[in-house]
Amino acid sequence: MQIIFEYDEVAQSDRLEAMAKEKLEKLSNKYDMVIRADVFFKEENTSSDETGKICNIRLSLPGPRLFAESSEENFVKSIGESVDNLERQLRKQKEKMNH
Repeated sequence: MQIIFEYDEVAQSDRLEAMAKEKLEKLSNKYDMVIRADVFFKEENTSSDETGKICNIRLSLPGPRLFAESSEENFVKSIGESVDNLERQLRKQKEKMNH
C-alpha cells in the first residue's frame, strides 16, 4: 500500500508519519483490498482546547473511496479516531463484497 502525507500549515513530523503508517499498515494487512492512503494533517483555530488538530485519511480501494476525518486535542488522537472510523467502513465494505 502506498501512503501519501500532506500538511496544511502544520510542520512535517516523522513521528506522526510513523504512527499513521503503523496503524494504516495494520489495516492494510487485515484488508488487502486497500491500494493507497492519503493522510492530511491540518490545524484549525477553535474556541475549544479539545479540538483543532485535524487528521483526514482517504483510502483508495476497488469501488468507492473511503474517507474519515477527526478533530481532536492532538494529532495522535486524531489519527486513532480516523483509523478506527475507516476500519468500521472497511468491515462494512468487506461484508457487502462477500454477499
